[in-house]
Amino acid sequence: MGEHLRICPQEYTCCTTEMEDKLSQQSKLEFENLVEETSHFVRTTFVSRHKKFDEFFRELLENAEKSLNDMFVRTYGMLYMQNSEVFQDLFTELKRYYTGGNVNLEEMLNDFWARLLERMFQLINPQYHFSEDYLECVSKYTDQLKPFGDVPRKLKIQVTRAFIAARTFVQGLTVGREVANRVSKVSPTPGCIRALMKMLYCPYCRGLPTVRPCNNYCLNVMKGCLANQADLDTEWNLFIDAMLLVAERLEGPFNIESVMDPIDVKISEAIMNMQENSMQVSAKVFQGCGQPKPAPALRSARSAPENFNTRFRPYNPEERPTTAAGTSLDRLVTDIKEKLKLSKKVWSALPYTICKDESVTAGTSNEEECWNGHSKARYLPEIMNDGLTNQINNPEVDVDITRPDTFIRQQIMALRVMTNKLKNAYNGNDVNFQDTSDESSGSGSGSGCMDDVCPTEFEFVTTEAPAVDPDRREVDSSATQLGHSLLSGSLVCVVLALPRLCR
Repeated sequence: MGEHLRICPQEYTCCTTEMEDKLSQQSKLEFENLVEETSHFVRTTFVSRHKKFDEFFRELLENAEKSLNDMFVRTYGMLYMQNSEVFQDLFTELKRYYTGGNVNLEEMLNDFWARLLERMFQLINPQYHFSEDYLECVSKYTDQLKPFGDVPRKLKIQVTRAFIAARTFVQGLTVGREVANRVSKVSPTPGCIRALMKMLYCPYCRGLPTVRPCNNYCLNVMKGCLANQADLDTEWNLFIDAMLLVAERLEGPFNIESVMDPIDVKISEAIMNMQENSMQVSAKVFQGCGQPKPAPALRSARSAPENFNTRFRPYNPEERPTTAAGTSLDRLVTDIKEKLKLSKKVWSALPYTICKDESVTAGTSNEEECWNGHSKARYLPEIMNDGLTNQINNPEVDVDITRPDTFIRQQIMALRVMTNKLKNAYNGNDVNFQDTSDESSGSGSGSGCMDDVCPTEFEFVTTEAPAVDPDRREVDSSATQLGHSLLSGSLVCVVLALPRLCR
């Protein structure tokens, strides 16, 4: 008889207490493996897609920088190479922002255009000498004079919201990966281990090795053992919903690929605007900052490069290069959206997924000839609902509902913080740069939302904000209409400088 047994029914048995102890440990290991195997899909989804997106975004930036460098070397020659650090710094800061650096996108872009104006202003006015203080005064006229036309404003909107969405989405994939990896490594309680042993190995002790546990019996055991994991589901589902909405933004108005691919053409267009308006810009700057001193010796005029009169090749969206990720952003996003939708409710579904495994239970079709914890017969108790508080009357597992798992609560908080970031990214806001001087505004420095382009609050809706017209018109690099009223000596210098000035 089995009066000595502490877990299995104290009836006829072939097990000893030592065997119970060993089988308890075996049950614990099998349970841990079952949870890890069952959550394999969601874990690999976040690991593999994070790698793909990260590769894609990084190489997209590399390709954009190389494209701009190649175009500008070809078009502007030595003048670009002498000033190329202005553009290198732009891409360095964009990369630093993407990788989590403390970069304010709007301020960084404003600084780029101010520096570019300083360099160009010197090149279109080579007959003058400009001190550092004078150039600082020049940069203050960037917003007022709009020397580059509307390109800086449009590019600021497009770049800020696209980079905010891209960075936050990859951060979301990182958080999802980490949470899934941590939660899938369970540490069953002593009460859970006893219930697992009773379910999986007591049939052996009773001489019923071929009889598997009843499906509903398995569900109650698993719901008791995975009560805290089920409580993760609500926050996890909100996180997945937020990820899906930011994914839609990446496909539409916040598409970083459509922003970065033609960025060289857009900046070139801005340079052409500056060239065409050079007379008016110079006159207003001289009026505001004072008449500069003549240069010690007027720079000698050099002939304009032959390719100055060529036109930039228009941007063709069909020529988008694929990256190391092997695909375009649209295809990547479509793929991840499908996988994310499948990962909803994954934690509350764990008991059902495990108990559906025919190697674990007798299945739903065999409710009479299964192990119910005492004998081979139907399992009568009702199935518990999901979550910790619903296990107060669990007939199989002793669960202390007053002590939530602190580790799981930490994961819930991590998801909550990430969901909040995703909500802000959906609206074009960067929560890392909230303007603390105006708490009521609630808009970050990377809002990128102008003229009601973005909704004022996060809502789970499918309506997307209209994309700002990228205005990918062909850029004419000829130095026409520089202004017939320029002094003839200055005109030669201007024609020389304009095509090569952009670095």
